[in-house]
Order: sequence, then structure tokens, then C-alpha cells
Amino acid sequence: MKLEVVNEPTAEDRAAIAAPLVIYNRDHGPPADAKPLALLLKDNDGQTVGGLWGKTVYDWMYVELLAVPESMRGKGMGAALMRAAEDVAIARGCIGAWLDTFAFQARPFYEKLGYSIFGELADHPRGGSRYFLHKKF
Repeated sequence: MKLEVVNEPTAEDRAAIAAPLVIYNRDHGPPADAKPLALLLKDNDGQTVGGLWGKTVYDWMYVELLAVPESMRGKGMGAALMRAAEDVAIARGCIGAWLDTFAFQARPFYEKLGYSIFGELADHPRGGSRYFLHKKF
């Protein structure tokens, strides 16, 4: 065996790393029932310009990415994306949602939607914080 640092890992590298964990979790944990969740925000030309990317797994929705173009912010699009994702999660049997955001990003936005902080990683990045938020349905 040898240890190799890879600066540009592939999707195959990730899959190989995840494989033993997936097997262990399947054998020792509850059913994951992991499903991707993507809501695409399209412009008038049909181009994807933002949206929401996440997954539902272990009865919770995880929001990995939420992006709304600067020109569309403040018009309710982010809230609409979150509501639509929550509706999908509820239909899939989820009991809540969680996500993370940095201090310079959208913490107040998520708190307005009913999310509350359950963790903070201070000095990430230095001088700032990364917040972990959740919401029970």
C-alpha cells in the first residue's frame, strides 16, 4: 500500500474512496435511500443560471448549493427554490433539512425561512465563521 496526494482527483477516485464507506453504512446503518435533488433556475433562453443542488438521505434533506444570480436576488426566487426543495423532501418522507453557509453569505436569509443554527466553525475562513443550520418540518 502507498499513500498518494492527488491534486486533481476524478469522479472515479471519489467513488473508490466512498465504496468501502457505502458498504459499511449499508451493513450497519439504517436504509439511506439517498436521492439527488436538483432544482434548475432557467433564463428566458432556457439556460441554467442558478438553482438548488442537494440530496435527501437518512430522512433529511441536505442543501449543498443554492445560487440565484445577482440580478434576481431580492425577488423571492431563493425562497421559492427552498420551498420547492422542502416540498420534494417532505414528499420523500424527510423530517427536516440542513445546510451550511458562511458569515459573508446568506445566514439571515435562511433564518427568515425558519432555519436555526446548530453549529459554528469559527475562523473558517480566518476572521469569519461557517454556520450549520437546520429546520424540522
